[in-house]
This record gives sequence, C-alpha cells and structure tokens, in this order.
Amino acid sequence: MAEHNLFGKLAEQKACQFLEQKGYCCIGKNYRVGRVEIDLIMQRGKILICVEVKTIKTQFFGTLASFISSANIKRLCAAMDHYIIQKELNLEVRFDAIEYIVQQNQWIIIHIPNAFYPWE
Repeated sequence: MAEHNLFGKLAEQKACQFLEQKGYCCIGKNYRVGRVEIDLIMQRGKILICVEVKTIKTQFFGTLASFISSANIKRLCAAMDHYIIQKELNLEVRFDAIEYIVQQNQWIIIHIPNAFYPWE
C-alpha cells in the first residue's frame, strides 16, 4: 500500500478513536457504494453520523472545507441514503468532518460537526 494510503488509514483510525472517546459508537468503516467511500459511520444516540476524514501536512493550501467539493457532498449523501436503505434504519443523519494536520510529528485534530448539509 502506498505511503499516502497508509497515512490516510492511520488518520481514520485516530479519528475513530477520538470520536469513541467522545461517546460515539463506530458502526461502519470504509463503506463503499460504487466509487464512493464513507470513511466512518458512527452513531451517537439516535443520530447516524457520516464522517469524512481528511489529512493535510500544512494549511498553506487551505483548510478542510476547501477540499470537500459540492459534488463530493452529493456523492456522500447518496452513499448514506444507500446505507440507510440497505440497513433499514430510521435515524436522523448528520455529516461531520475531521481534519488532521500533521506538523512536526504532531497530529492536530479539528472536528467539525454538521460540516455540510445535504440540501446545499
């Protein structure tokens, strides 16, 4: 596996651990629908949370929000719809984002609840 893929997988593991420490329960990882992948599917109470995990080594080129396109948001929403139908769930859905910035071997985490909405 390429180094950047390993780096992304490590970030997803760290994000999952971070959210579990905050009371979230991981119910899915790397859920794929066609070419779309949901990094993490978490649950907290009666809320199902789609989590997009991004890693960057510098904020020079922008922040997490600048890397999630409206097309990507539409694809993630469609993938979550597929997941909900497949699992026959009746839960409220929220879309979160987690950004990891790695500087001088330190992982800085930024968690953005309700990072985007399906109707945008």
